[in-house]
Amino acid sequence: MILPLAFCFCWLIAANVIAMFPSRDYHWRAAYGLIAIGVPLLGWVTWEGGPIVGIAVLAAGASILRWPVVFFWRWLRRMMG
Repeated sequence: MILPLAFCFCWLIAANVIAMFPSRDYHWRAAYGLIAIGVPLLGWVTWEGGPIVGIAVLAAGASILRWPVVFFWRWLRRMMG
């Protein structure tokens, strides 16, 4: 249980450090990389710690990557009607 949470903590620190530096594409390339790494990490943490821990880590990741989440919800609403 400790190892997946330690990796998630490192992911959160890396995301915050990336956000501190300026970027020409408004950090979208970094966001894609963080999502690609974060989704398997979220699955691992949920598998090891259960759904409550998984939801907590998901909320932490969504608070860091809020704009991809906002754009996803907008896209989803457009697709639904």
